[in-house]
Amino acid sequence: METRKKVDFLVIGSGIAGLSFALKAANYGNVCVITKGKIDDTATKYAQGGIAAVVYHPDTYEKHINDTMIAGDSLSDRKIVELTIKESTERVLELIEWGVNFDKTPSGRFSLAKEGGHSEYRVLHHKDITGFEIERKLIKAAQLNENIEILENHIGLEIITQHHLGQNVSRRSNNIECYGAYVFDVETKKVTTILAKFTMMATGGIGTVYGNTTNPLISTGDGIAMVYRAKGVINGMEFVQFHPTSLYNPKESPSFLISEALRGAGAVLKDFNGNDLMSKYDKRGSLAPRDIVARAIDNELKISGKEHVFLDARSIPHNQIFQHFPNIYAKCLSAGIDITKDMIPVVPAAHYSCGGIKTDEWGASSIRNLYASGECASTGLHGANRLASNSLLEALVFSHRACVDAVEHLNDVDFCLDVPDWDSEGTVHNEEMVLITQSKKELQQIMSNYVGIVRSILRLERALVRLHILFQETETLYKKSKLIPEICELRNMINVGYIIIKHAMERKESRGLHYSIDFPGHRDESPLLKDHL
Repeated sequence: METRKKVDFLVIGSGIAGLSFALKAANYGNVCVITKGKIDDTATKYAQGGIAAVVYHPDTYEKHINDTMIAGDSLSDRKIVELTIKESTERVLELIEWGVNFDKTPSGRFSLAKEGGHSEYRVLHHKDITGFEIERKLIKAAQLNENIEILENHIGLEIITQHHLGQNVSRRSNNIECYGAYVFDVETKKVTTILAKFTMMATGGIGTVYGNTTNPLISTGDGIAMVYRAKGVINGMEFVQFHPTSLYNPKESPSFLISEALRGAGAVLKDFNGNDLMSKYDKRGSLAPRDIVARAIDNELKISGKEHVFLDARSIPHNQIFQHFPNIYAKCLSAGIDITKDMIPVVPAAHYSCGGIKTDEWGASSIRNLYASGECASTGLHGANRLASNSLLEALVFSHRACVDAVEHLNDVDFCLDVPDWDSEGTVHNEEMVLITQSKKELQQIMSNYVGIVRSILRLERALVRLHILFQETETLYKKSKLIPEICELRNMINVGYIIIKHAMERKESRGLHYSIDFPGHRDESPLLKDHL
């Protein structure tokens, strides 16, 4: 028998976006947080670099705003950028109140790092495991809050709208409402109908759509796919950020991230001959924005036929390595690489989606009573390329603003009691897992080979044709199969892959993270890269 429950706030996802929203919403009503794995199985946990915020002179809000606009290739919404940056200091102070410890100098000042695209030192960090520190402190606070219920191993299937009441809904509709979500309990195999006055989508990224990614395996684009199927507006999915420096280790998945902060500390990208790789591509060298560095490495690999380039951190003082990058040092050492003596083999990997569920300045989506925050959202902050360490900040700012907006309307929203339970009539157990695993491999190959760092119209057209076949096969299998996590995730990944391809085909230019050989780039600040591509 299927179950039902009612909550004031339903939060789908347990990273920084979901938990910071839940902690604030709990002051005004009961909150249910669902997460498809363990509560700490999030992308937030793996964030190494830190969180960007204006803290000390000579840094200013205007400098941070300009750096963000430049990195976003002028496609960022300046109004959104300004409000995000100007609220950064207050949001960071809230993290400290929740118990987050940022590194400090002996004098007691915050130890600030500098990353690619930043004109000042402004990245607060906790060694090279900032996300881990933030996640564990937020989890502790949430677990101690009596108004927050946490359901682990629960997968969001669909958000509930008028469609489930038998009403027609289309992408042109401007009155779609969210009543909650259907949620699959992995352990009991039951589907719960969770009715909510407000739903926060905080499901993270889409990295596993690609074969090589720094994202955890849970990053299958679930929230974006759910909102897309509910006819919500999705924006900017052509802008997928590939982190330039993941540790080259073909046997390991996901790929281990080598933080940009290491380059900020003085590490230099080099080719197989030991030459400075980036000097011939961009005047800012190894600290150019990520899209430029990733394309330069991609070009270098294609020209040389090599499988990786090198990151040389040998010039960084050893005590700085041990003190600020202990996790990176230990990981590389476990792979036989002593970064104080050896260069690190690195390769670009899918890292961050700058697009997602389109929201307004309050984190509200195009569907009423549905909010989105974190990587699954497209707030307008990142534009065509995310500035390093702006993502954790964005999640904090828009989860806060979403809570403010939801609470203001809390007494105006009632539960929809006419929602039917989930219908699984006629489904059977799928006896051939190979159908799912093979389709996933095909999807990842299609996306990596045709919709990667450098694209073309021909590649995108081929990808779309092949993906359509996978979509039809998977939908047929899904409709007749008993639910298991693998089929749910595959379906979402295919949906997301389709959106990325469609958005890439619609953008008739090269911009930021979307580079097409059919539409040469226009970045004035990187003429050297244009010459090579």
